[in-house]
Amino acid sequence: MIDRDDMLELTRRMTLTRNCFDRIAGAYVDETGEVEDTFNIHFGKLSASEKTRNLAIAKTIPFAQTNVQLKEHLFSGKSEGTYSIKRLLKAIQECGLKNDALMETFYDVVMENYYMDSGYAVYMFHDRYDIPAKAADKERLGESEEMFEYLICAVCPLLGSYEPGKPECGFLFPAFTDRAGDLNHVNIYSADPRSECIDVMKKILGI
Repeated sequence: MIDRDDMLELTRRMTLTRNCFDRIAGAYVDETGEVEDTFNIHFGKLSASEKTRNLAIAKTIPFAQTNVQLKEHLFSGKSEGTYSIKRLLKAIQECGLKNDALMETFYDVVMENYYMDSGYAVYMFHDRYDIPAKAADKERLGESEEMFEYLICAVCPLLGSYEPGKPECGFLFPAFTDRAGDLNHVNIYSADPRSECIDVMKKILGI
């Protein structure tokens, strides 16, 4: 089960003045399922309006209704293989989205499993959260406890040319459990828990 307070701790930082996202990458997929364009840029180079728009997309995933729209899932035993999606995500995490070949491989995995009648966008965000220590009464002590390096992925329908709408599905990797990274789990988001999106995302992630 996901602790709502853990997710709120992450989302409280997702503002123009407090966020620590260092990079954003993405792909625009047309109605035929082919990549139309890609981008990969330092988050700090975006304009204030672009940052605001992208922060809203990223925040949708951890801020979703906990244990309803956003659920914790355990990676299967097959996830540790040389060519597994988990290994790919760990590599993307470690390079901070800076390896375009890894990003293209990830987009290919999404496109092999995700189908829409219209175009869609795949956005990936990279962040490092210096987790502050807290006392037993949850008061912040100030010192850093550990670093949580993570990815947020959002799959959004396109409302216009390169204009993503609200995410339909996505994930937070690794899961943020008990205020720490948990590489054995991933938090998967689906705007409508009854839709097929959740099954598609589970298939993409090898759950």
